[in-house]
Amino acid sequence: MKIEVRDVPPRAAWALEQAGVHPLLARLFAARGVQSAADLDDALARLLPPAGLKGAREAAVLLADAIAAQKRLCIVADYDCDGATACAVGVRGLRLLGAAHVQYLVPDRVVDGYGLTPPIAERVATQGADVLITVDNGIASVEGVARARALGLAVLVTDHHLPGAELPGADVIVNPNQPGCEFESKSIAGVGVMFYVLLALRAELRARGVFDAASQPKLDALLPLVALGTVADVVRLDANNRRLVAQGLRRIRAGQLPAGLNALFSVAGRASQKATTFDFGFALGPRINAAGRLADMTLGIELLLTDDAARAAELAATLDGINRERREIEGGMREQAMQIAEGLFDPDAVPPSALAVFDPDFHEGVVGIVAARLKDRLHRPTFVFAASHAPGQAHVLKGSGRSIAGFHLRDALDLVAKRHPGVLVKFGGHAMAAGCTIAEEHFDTFDRALQQVAAEWLDAATLMRRLETDGPLPPEYRRPDMVDTLHAAVWGQGFAPPVFSEEVEVVSQRLVGEKHLALKLRHQGQPIDGIWFGHTEPLPARALLAFRLEADEWQGVRRVRLLVEGVAG
Repeated sequence: MKIEVRDVPPRAAWALEQAGVHPLLARLFAARGVQSAADLDDALARLLPPAGLKGAREAAVLLADAIAAQKRLCIVADYDCDGATACAVGVRGLRLLGAAHVQYLVPDRVVDGYGLTPPIAERVATQGADVLITVDNGIASVEGVARARALGLAVLVTDHHLPGAELPGADVIVNPNQPGCEFESKSIAGVGVMFYVLLALRAELRARGVFDAASQPKLDALLPLVALGTVADVVRLDANNRRLVAQGLRRIRAGQLPAGLNALFSVAGRASQKATTFDFGFALGPRINAAGRLADMTLGIELLLTDDAARAAELAATLDGINRERREIEGGMREQAMQIAEGLFDPDAVPPSALAVFDPDFHEGVVGIVAARLKDRLHRPTFVFAASHAPGQAHVLKGSGRSIAGFHLRDALDLVAKRHPGVLVKFGGHAMAAGCTIAEEHFDTFDRALQQVAAEWLDAATLMRRLETDGPLPPEYRRPDMVDTLHAAVWGQGFAPPVFSEEVEVVSQRLVGEKHLALKLRHQGQPIDGIWFGHTEPLPARALLAFRLEADEWQGVRRVRLLVEGVAG
C-alpha cells in the first residue's frame, strides 16, 4: 500500500481559519476543495433551486393536476435504502401537499428483479392507480414504462442512475443525468431527486393559490430521511448533498426525526442526539438494506412511514434481526468468495485486472456487499454472481459489481455489451457500483471480456492500492472533544472522513478475538492505544500507519485511540 498525503492549499486553509473555522477542520476542508466559509454554509437557502432540474417543473404540473383531480398515485420504489427513503419521502410529502390517495409498491429482489418491469406496471394498474411515480429507478425501464402507458397510466420517472441509449417514454422524466439537464449536482441520490420534485410541486401549488408562503406545508421535516438515503447510497457528497445531509443531521440531533429513525438509533445502540454520517452508513442504512436483501423492503418503508413509536420499535427490532442474519450469510459467502478469487491466480502473482466470482450457493441478496469486500481486499474491480431464484429464471445469474478509482463500471459493462452482443441480458449503475444479469453459460465469456476491458483501461499505477491521508496529527488535537468535533462534520463519498498518517513506535501488540490486532503505540512520544480490525499480521517496531481517531470510554473516562486503516509497504 502506498500512503499519500493530500495537498492543502494554504490560501484556502488560511481563509477558512480567518472566518472562524477550527484550524484542524480548516486544513481538512481545504484539502477537500473547500475554498471559503461560504462553501460551508449549509443553510436551506443555499440549496440549488429546483428550477435547474430538468423535468421538475413539468412533474410539478402533472402532480398538481393529479392532486386537484383526486387521482390515485402509486410510487414504485427500489429495494435499497435510497429507494426506501425516497419512497417514504414521496408518500409523506405528497400527503403533506394534499394528495388524498397515495400508495406504494416495491418489487421483490428475487421474484421481480430491479425496477419498473411490465409485470410491475400491470400490478400498479390492477391496484387502481392513475399515476405511476418511480423513485430511485425507472431511467432504464423502457419496456415497463411502455406497458404502464399502454395501460392508461400517467408515468413520472424520478431517478438518478445513468441513462442508457434509449430513454423510457414517460410523461415526465426527472433525472440530473438525463441529456440536456444542467442541474449542477449530478451526484444527487434518488431520495434527493424526489425531495426536489416535492419542492417544485409546492411552488406550483403556491402559484395556483392552494396555499401561500405562510400556510404552505414545511417539507424540511423530510430532511432526516433525505440525509439517511443520501449517505447510505454512497453518492458523492458535493456541496449540495452536504447541505442536504447537514440539514437532516441538525434536525435529528434536535429530536425532530420520524419515529422509525428514532427506533433504528435505539436498536443500533446509537444516540440520535449525537447523530453522525457514520451512523447513517454503518448502523441505520445496513438495517434498512437488510430488508431488501433477505426479506421484503416493505418492512423498511413501513418503518419510515409510521408515526407510532410502538410499531416503529417492533419493526426496528425485526430489521435488526434480519441484519444479524445478513451478517452471518455475508461472512460465510465472503470467505468462500475470497477462496474462489484467490484460486484464480498464484499466491506470488498479482491478481488479474478484474475479478468475477460465482458459486451456485451464493445468496443474491448480499452479492453487492461481498463484491465490495473483495474489491477492498484485492483492490480490483469485482463482480460477484448468484443464481437467480425467480420463476422462469433457471440458469440465469444476477451480478453486482464494485469498482476502484479510474474504472467506470457501468461504462465497462457497456463496452462488454457492445463487444459481446447477447452476453448481458441487462445492466445498469454508476462509476463505482453496477449490476447485471447474464446467462450462466455466458459467465466465462463475461469474465474474460471484463478482464480485457480492465487490462486496457487500468495501468500499474492505478492498480496499486493508494490511501489518501491528511498527514500527521498535531498532538494537541489528540483529545476526545476534538474527536467529537471531527465526527460531527459531514463526511462521506467524495468528501472523505479524516485519516491521518505518520510513523509511530509499536510498543506491543496482541491478537484479540483471533482476527483483530490490539496495539500499544507511542505517537509523537506519547502512549496511546490502537486497534486494527480484521488484521492479524504483526507490525514492525516502527511503522508508517494510516489511522482514524476514535474516542472510547473505560470506567467512566473517555480516551482517544487510533483505528488503523493501513501500513505503508
